[in-house]
Amino acid sequence: MAAKRKPQPDSQPRAQPLPYGRHLIEADDVAAVVALLNETLDHNAPLTQGPRVVAFERALAQAVGARHAVACASGTAALHMALRALDVDGRHACVVPSITFLATASAVRHCGAEVIFADVDPDTGLMGPHHLAEALTRADRPVKAALPVHLGGRPCDMAGLAQTAQAAGLALIEDGCHALGTSGPHGRVGDGRHSAATVFSFHPVKTIACGEGGAVTLNDRAMAEHIGRLRNHGVTREAAQMTDPDLSLDAHGAPNPWSYEQLELGFNYRMTEIEAALGLSQLGKLDRFAQHRRDLSDLYDQLLAPLSPHVRPVARGGAGDSLHLQGVLIDFDALGLDRAALMRGLAARGIGAQVHYIPVYRQPYFTQRYGAQRLPGAEAYYAHTLSLPLHAGMTDDDVRRVCGALAAEMMRSRS
Repeated sequence: MAAKRKPQPDSQPRAQPLPYGRHLIEADDVAAVVALLNETLDHNAPLTQGPRVVAFERALAQAVGARHAVACASGTAALHMALRALDVDGRHACVVPSITFLATASAVRHCGAEVIFADVDPDTGLMGPHHLAEALTRADRPVKAALPVHLGGRPCDMAGLAQTAQAAGLALIEDGCHALGTSGPHGRVGDGRHSAATVFSFHPVKTIACGEGGAVTLNDRAMAEHIGRLRNHGVTREAAQMTDPDLSLDAHGAPNPWSYEQLELGFNYRMTEIEAALGLSQLGKLDRFAQHRRDLSDLYDQLLAPLSPHVRPVARGGAGDSLHLQGVLIDFDALGLDRAALMRGLAARGIGAQVHYIPVYRQPYFTQRYGAQRLPGAEAYYAHTLSLPLHAGMTDDDVRRVCGALAAEMMRSRS
């Protein structure tokens, strides 16, 4: 009886899947979290509301050039609190670009305000000053704020938006969740020179990761203190802010050891010490991560050039962009391609792709509230956009693999 033949290994090892985005955790990041846990084990160090959150806030404020930073549970929480700190409520509307993640618009609704969706540039997905001005003409109530989104890490024209906002008497809250580390002719994203505040996210696909987490950076101390209370149930333990001396203060005017006062309705939006420990370690690598992403994007530009004009990278704002997304615009109609089929074909080759984003006004919740809308720039951007893998753990060979797979799938889909 013949012996069974042993299965032969593949001659080529299978390449690891490449998601469109992911974190890069290194040994020193692990050590930073382990050090905190060891301190907790040995010295009962706190796991929340401790010194690492404070240190992370200081480091983040310095990194973006702001006076203050308030760390919190997520970028969504940061948006919500920034709007609440501006007293946005049901009397108001806020302008939100149509191409963004749901959270930008949802935070407005969580404050009870209405959303006015602005159109965007069809080639960049960014809201410009003229888009904001046009959206304001559709307002049926006072507009309290506008929320420009630095999509993919590419900066908006903040100077122009600030001029339009100032003329209309409204505040700007920058959604910088994609743009930590981005700088340009209008300053660093987060420095607050053109806005009341900027919000960031530290979700694992962002430039630095905390697991989850977010922050607000700003220059107004009173607003920062307000946001700090909002993240912790609206509570203060500061004697100067307490309003009931009989309840809270001793005979010498100092707070009782157990005293706290809830000054307003707030939230449990705190960042943990574990998240802050990881974030501090990651923040020290921000410049390296941002430069590596720029270098990878430069290589994408070179390798995708033969596929133009029907495939082209989304233009960058400048050399200082800290890119979250490698966006490309594909003329699917001209190429006779189906985007869903292309994405499935890439996935079969281990290449993750995504669409950022469906125009938010087309989501059922907002359609039911505001009716059907179609804004031409947003529709054009959505029809053509695709996000290819971009993260700090990638190599040049990974970019070559992605571009080769994209070209091969385009050929296969058209044959």
